[in-house]
This record gives sequence, structure tokens and C-alpha cells, in this order.
Amino acid sequence: MRRAVCPGSFDPVTNGHLDIVSRASQLFDEVIVAVGVNKSKNRLFTAEERIAMLTEACAGFANVTVDGFSGLLTTFCQDRDVHAIVKGLRAVSDFDYELQMAQMNSSLADIETVFVPTSPEWSFLASSLVKEVATFGGDVSGLVPDFVRERLATRLAERRRDGQA
Repeated sequence: MRRAVCPGSFDPVTNGHLDIVSRASQLFDEVIVAVGVNKSKNRLFTAEERIAMLTEACAGFANVTVDGFSGLLTTFCQDRDVHAIVKGLRAVSDFDYELQMAQMNSSLADIETVFVPTSPEWSFLASSLVKEVATFGGDVSGLVPDFVRERLATRLAERRRDGQA
């Protein structure tokens, strides 16, 4: 069985992420979307919230599951007998960083990284940009699933109310 991991922070999950997961699900028998859990990072959504949103967003893919991980991605992969990591690339600058990461990962474990170019309609999309646009009242519909857009609006409203904007 060909198994792969699609890792990321997914804060929040975007349609660009889902494009890569969808395409990975066609290439591999099983895909695990691995949500990075790093308590020291300041995320908009908790790990549990990000996992829940991804689980809902990936419900239509029969061969995709979602799980969280902390520590090294290679350890997560080894613990699950996964030998492939799928990474989406938006730009040449992504490649420089991701190639270095792929080489490090393969030096640590028997893991190959498969690079999938982002579909042109999502090549500009990043979670950080979605959060920034939404923070300033911009319309992010069409960039994230509708339920994610609603949760994003709710979370940003809570932060404004609590003075954390």
C-alpha cells in the first residue's frame, strides 16, 4: 500500500491546501494530513480546531485521514510506516526551502518527498494572507471552505472583542 503524509500547520486550511490533498489522494492509496502541533507557536486556531476543520474539509476523500503531530515529521512517518511526504509548491522560493527540508528528512529516515506544483488558481494563496485579509474585513470566500470562513470571522470577532486584534 502506498501511503503518504501531507504536513502543515493549516491555520486555517485553504482551498490551496485542499487542492494538494485532493491530488495526493489520487496518487496514493492512503493520505494522512498531519497537522503540526507546536504549543510555542501563536496560532489563530488551536490544534484541535485545525484538526476538526481539516477532518470536515477532507470528509469527501475516502482515503484521507487527519491527525496531529508534534516533534519531527520523520518520527510521525516512521511510527505510521509512511515513506512519502507530499508538499505543495507555490513558487521557486518554496522550492529552495522545501528541497533543503526534503534532504534533511531523507537523511533522518527512509522517506521521499514528492513535490506537487500548486494549481495556478491557488498559487498566491497562503493561510497567513487569508488571515490578514480577513482581519481587515476583506472577503475570503472562495479561498477557504465556507465553514472555515465562518469560523475565521467568528474567531477574529472574538479577538477584536477581547482586544487581541
